[in-house]
Formats: sequence, structure tokens, C-alpha cells
Amino acid sequence: MGGGHFPGEEEVVVGDGDAVPLRDVGKMEHGCEHYRRRCKIVAPCCSEMFACRHCHNDATASGDRHTICRQDVEKVVCLLCDTEQPVSQVCINCGVNMGEYYCDVCKFYDDDTEKGQFHCYDCGICRVGGKENYFHCAKCGSCYAVALRDNHQCVENSMRQNCPICYEVTLRTCTLFFMASKIIKLELPVQYLFDSLKGTRVLDCGHTMHMDCFSEMVEHNKYTCPICSKTALDMSHHWALLDQEIEATIMPPVYRYKVWVLCNDCNKVSEVDFHVIGHKCSHCNSYNTRSTSRPVDSPGSSSPSTSDSSENNP
Repeated sequence: MGGGHFPGEEEVVVGDGDAVPLRDVGKMEHGCEHYRRRCKIVAPCCSEMFACRHCHNDATASGDRHTICRQDVEKVVCLLCDTEQPVSQVCINCGVNMGEYYCDVCKFYDDDTEKGQFHCYDCGICRVGGKENYFHCAKCGSCYAVALRDNHQCVENSMRQNCPICYEVTLRTCTLFFMASKIIKLELPVQYLFDSLKGTRVLDCGHTMHMDCFSEMVEHNKYTCPICSKTALDMSHHWALLDQEIEATIMPPVYRYKVWVLCNDCNKVSEVDFHVIGHKCSHCNSYNTRSTSRPVDSPGSSSPSTSDSSENNP
């Protein structure tokens, strides 16, 4: 006669003729559009069961809008034996792994370990892509690809903002403090890039946006950061084409005068020849410039008129 079953033993079960370890039973067969897992979470806010916190947030978006803080989840229900239990990786009843990857900080389960999940203690959440491929930038406040180590412009908390293109929105619980120790918690529509499910692009200027939004921006012939206006791509080839076009386009004598421009890339001011096609920065050779007034400490005039525009104001 066989002995009693104890959850967690390294025994195998047979299903459809294939022998698999007990803890792998049902692996990759359950879950939702977001994660593959063998359990549902019990929402601490409404005591309802959902496949994951994102499913909960989507389901409540049109009604009683509220979100789950991942660390607040305390109970899960095994999908193989329907046992409700405290969060843990292995089911206390049937002994299966409810998630091949499990984080006891985020209360996070996922059977699809090809994502390369890892927990970043500085971010406070789980990331994907493989721990060896990322580092945490303390000033930017997020994990970046190792290729950006000592090779990016730091912007303080650059990921803790909305995508400047789509302003992706979800609900976030915010605590407000008032006089007399009165505390109010509100659900406000905010979605930071920090914990967005979409991929993120770090621009040369240090600002960030969704990868898909960046691609769409480029498709619409927009090549500058929507926050600081610095060039977001290598435009050297395009600048060379503008050089050729300007050289081939002679301006009439009446338009041959100097103008002052401010470069969006190097933030320096230049006095250049006016041209209808564009104005090239004399410091960094960028055409990402804008017209500006003549510096106070610079003598002479930058246009056919001998007076500044401010002198014409009543």
C-alpha cells in the first residue's frame, strides 16, 4: 500500500501518459492576459477574486473605481484545488507551485519565467528582462538597461511621471494630510511610467516615454522631446541634407541679414544668417533652434530694424 501524501514531496503524477513533477502540474495552463499563474488573488479592498491586480483594476474601472496595492494582497485561491490560503508559492493543500516565479514582497506569481522576472529592492517592485541586464539608477529612481550605465543623462525621478505623449491613466491611491491630523485617501487618475506594463524609452536628454509612443511620434515626423525640445534621434544625416539645401537656395538681398537663435540642444545663443529653410547653431551644428532676441551684452542689430520689439510696446 502506498504511503500518505504530503504536499511538497518530490513525487510525480501521471496525466495523459506524461509524468511530471507534482509542483509542475498545470504549469502555463492557467492565468489571464497579463500573467500565467495557478491561483487567483483575493482583493483586500473588496474581497472579490481576480486573476491578477490588473484584472481587478480593469474590472472596477467603469464602476466603483479603485485599485489594488500589490503588497496588500494577503490571500490567494489555488486554481487546481480551489483552496483559499495565505500567500505563498506552494499550495498548502495540493502541493503545486501556484507560480514558477514567486515574490513574497510583491505577492506576485508567474509561470512564464522566460520573461526573466526579478525583484528590485530599490524600486520596490518586480521587473522583467533579467536582473543581469539591468541596474538601478538612484537619481532617476528606476531600473535601466546596463547599456545606459554611465551613458545617460540623469533626470531626478524621470520615471515617476506620465508618458508625455499618451498620458496613460489608471487610478492611484493618494493620501492627503490636512490640519488637525485629518487624513483623507483619494483615488486619483495617475499612471507613472515607473510601473507601466508598457516598454519605456529613455531619450538622450534623460526624459522618458513609452516605446510605442516614441515610434508613433517619429512616424509623425516629430524628432524632439516633448518636454524639453532637445533632439531625440541622431539627426546628423538630416542636418547634412539641410546644409546642402541651404547652400543651393540663395536668399534675395532683402533677406540677407543676421538673426539670433537659441539652440534647443546645447542651450547656447548664436548670431546666424537668416534663411527660410532653417538656422544652424554655430556651437553644435544643430538645426533644432528657435528665434530669440539679441542678447543684452551683444552690440549691433540682428535684423533690418534697428530697434528691439520691446521698444515698440506702448
